[in-house]
Amino acid sequence: MRPPSAVSTVSSTAPPTAPTAALGRWPLAAAAVVTAVFALSNAPTPLYLHWQAELGFGAHTLTTIFALYIAGLLLTLPVAGRLADRLGRAPVLVPGVALAIVASLLLLTAQSVLALALARVLTGVAVGVVVSAGMAAVVDLGGAGRRARASLAASIAMVLGAGLGPLLAGAVAQLTDAPVAPVFALTTALLTAALALSLLLPLERAPRPAAAAGRAALFAPPRAPRANRRQLVLGVAAFAPGISATSFVLALGPSLLARLLGGTSPLLAGGTACAMFLAATASQLAARGLTVRTLLLASCAATTLAMAALTGAACGALVPLLVAAALLAGAGQGLGQLGGLTLIATHVPADRRSEANAALSSGGYLPAGALVVATGFLVDALGLVTATVLFGAALGATAVAAAAVIAREPR
Repeated sequence: MRPPSAVSTVSSTAPPTAPTAALGRWPLAAAAVVTAVFALSNAPTPLYLHWQAELGFGAHTLTTIFALYIAGLLLTLPVAGRLADRLGRAPVLVPGVALAIVASLLLLTAQSVLALALARVLTGVAVGVVVSAGMAAVVDLGGAGRRARASLAASIAMVLGAGLGPLLAGAVAQLTDAPVAPVFALTTALLTAALALSLLLPLERAPRPAAAAGRAALFAPPRAPRANRRQLVLGVAAFAPGISATSFVLALGPSLLARLLGGTSPLLAGGTACAMFLAATASQLAARGLTVRTLLLASCAATTLAMAALTGAACGALVPLLVAAALLAGAGQGLGQLGGLTLIATHVPADRRSEANAALSSGGYLPAGALVVATGFLVDALGLVTATVLFGAALGATAVAAAAVIAREPR
């Protein structure tokens, strides 16, 4: 049955607080695959300063390496989303997890900036596959009556993995001066288990009857069906500032923390990143009974407060404010992501759902990557504090503008 496609409001859809039935083991197994790949995505965060000291590169190179991950993701999303809708989830998901293993092995053995760059591109490709095919697989396996619940599981799996990766890496880096090998040996083991699990998932492999998707060029930018594009725009309006805020914390948070502390602390850097994504998870769990309109507005509010705290931390050299900024940024991303994914899961037809998920992620990650790279160049030109203040002011204003757009939607 085709889901409803109401486009005039975002307030009519609220994630249910009490699902009609438990999700079952297979949606949770698919969510575990998502978690493993996202653990790899942010595991390098506490290690950037280690590589920077070892290989001798500046802030703009650091943020460019981070942005190459986003570039790989963005280049993959259009193709992965459409292939997953046309061929089924498994033929796309399994190669994506295999690529994540290759990326993990490259990070384990990297001895140059080029190797780090290639590893991050491949990580982005793997994450692009998981964001489209993997998260859609969680919703598919959840069944037609539990789409909102499955969307919550998929979103939590993403942020949980994104937080566990840097915590693991930070803890190892705090204990040893040679953290790279043990960190990525562990991520490789996790990803190998995820690959085996992805092969067992009972996913449809036959081509799907997707006439609309079939008419679209395979390499065209991902988009939602015409009737659902307003909902996609509203989701992106909240999700993009949130993901931009968390991207800053992941790329430049350890550098700012080292400046405030007068020295590096990998465990604190990794723990802060983990806490950020745990805040995203907690905010999603706490917000299950809210309407989507409220989720999106709360996301914008959290991101605005995060940028105020970030600016205060940079100007006042206050570590607690930096931690508060990370927690608020996590909440901003989590709420915006949940709102956007719920709109897609409950309104977009199954044969276009992967592509719509890809479009949501593209709309969030593209400005996030551009802003972080630009900030890296500003750090080298103007200094870390000035660049941080400019970033915070620009992103805070963007979140306020997004809230104004969302607030104008009819109730």
